[in-house]
Amino acid sequence: MDNSVRVLSTLALKGAVARLAAAYQAASGARIDADFAPTLALLERLRGGEAADLVILTREGLDEMTGEGRVARESVVDLARSYVGVAVRAGAAHPDIASEAALRAALLGARAVAYSRLGASGILFARLIARLGIAEAINARAVIIPVGFTAERLVTGEAELAIQQISELKQIGGIEVVGPIPLGLQTPAVFSAGRMSASQRREAADHLLRYLASAAVAPVLRETGLEP
Repeated sequence: MDNSVRVLSTLALKGAVARLAAAYQAASGARIDADFAPTLALLERLRGGEAADLVILTREGLDEMTGEGRVARESVVDLARSYVGVAVRAGAAHPDIASEAALRAALLGARAVAYSRLGASGILFARLIARLGIAEAINARAVIIPVGFTAERLVTGEAELAIQQISELKQIGGIEVVGPIPLGLQTPAVFSAGRMSASQRREAADHLLRYLASAAVAPVLRETGLEP
């Protein structure tokens, strides 16, 4: 029998899970078989019947899954908090984004801004530029990606600024994270995990959940742009 735990995870945790996988297998004997996508895409796949032992989603997404009975409510644990940030290509000047006015000017001054259509960061950013009254100007030259990492568009030269969860920005080489969007303009995303109710590997899934929520994992979360 394949001694693995099937995990469906939001992209924000990809860096952390990838770094933890080898150590976890060495310690437990169980392999983490993980697939990563934005929460909205994962919700669609889970509702379509895709099987998994453990899921990592935004807290809102996980609450939907527990409400539908797909995730065991008693297993749910909050893992990390993440903020939306701004990145530039490595070596490029870092714009001032410390205030609402500075961020607005930086966005309007950029040749093109890359952001995600499906992810929590993309939803927040779309609302933010609408609130700032610059949605039409930004979207006229934006690079809006359906799925994946916005910072890749910095490396290719398609965009001058990339917007996404800091933990997602940091997974791409050749870029630099400028910092978070002013905290007063955003609500941090909370990422949580839970065991699928239909999992045939309940004990293994619960063991992995305890590990991911443990103090031993906290340094890796911080290094990958998350707050435990």
